[in-house]
Amino acid sequence: MKKVFLFACLALIFAACQESLEDRCAREAKAYTAKNCPSKVEDNIILDSLTFERATHTLHYYYRMTGIADQEGALDSVEARKALKEGLKNTTAMKTYKDNEYNFTYTYFSSKDPKKLLFEATFTKKDYQ
Repeated sequence: MKKVFLFACLALIFAACQESLEDRCAREAKAYTAKNCPSKVEDNIILDSLTFERATHTLHYYYRMTGIADQEGALDSVEARKALKEGLKNTTAMKTYKDNEYNFTYTYFSSKDPKKLLFEATFTKKDYQ
């Protein structure tokens, strides 16, 4: 009987220590930003941060455009929305989040005028499945 009780107590302790997917996502986004940001993604594109918005279950990537790309419409000419959508569909790194129907938002700001929004795209379950 003591063994059963001990096993039940250990099971409850381990269950209590389990991290929710929301907590994991928030922790990983914060850790990724601290370790990797800012980082150059491509010529003229810098990833400034990654955040997790609990209320909407959204992973939000913030980018900054520099140089020749730092102008309105620059991403329209390369069909950025389509490329981001295809990249999200094909990535396995986000499988857990996609399986749980999280949203993904990509926001691009100007380096010259940091408050100027150059492009934004949000993808939901219907976009990537």
